[in-house]
Amino acid sequence: MASLMEVLIDVLEQESQEYEKLLALSMRKTPVIVSEDLDELSKITDDEQIIVSRINHLDAQRTEATDDIANVLNKDVANLKIVDLIKMLASRPEEQEKLAAAFDRLQENVRNVKRVNEQNRELIEQALELVQFNMNVLQSMNKAPETANYNRGAYSTGDVIGTSSKAFDAKQ
Repeated sequence: MASLMEVLIDVLEQESQEYEKLLALSMRKTPVIVSEDLDELSKITDDEQIIVSRINHLDAQRTEATDDIANVLNKDVANLKIVDLIKMLASRPEEQEKLAAAFDRLQENVRNVKRVNEQNRELIEQALELVQFNMNVLQSMNKAPETANYNRGAYSTGDVIGTSSKAFDAKQ
């Protein structure tokens, strides 16, 4: 069991380090979004994908380690949480402290990544709203308002201001 616990602690620490790298990239992304540097944003996104892939691999290792620990302890795999393991290690304060520290560090890094990603998401939404607004302004500039001219049947002629098909003839 001690070696299983060491494996779990090691995986949590590695996962935490990867989240720290992801946090650094997310923080680098914020000014890139503001400056609208799409090339740099693409590079950062590619780097993020590599880190996320490593995190997914470590997450699978963590799940495997907790499953093995649950089997050794004869506990339900689906309901055993790391918080429960920390409580169970009360008789081993050194392992308990290492596991608690690794888990707390991981949770803090995940919270920070979520916070920065939320800020980046809001910046991207604002940028998209600005693009949509600009598109609407450009489209409305191409369409002038219609006049209120009517024909004999009391239907609007739909004439557009400034686009009269009749030219002014100065010779008349």
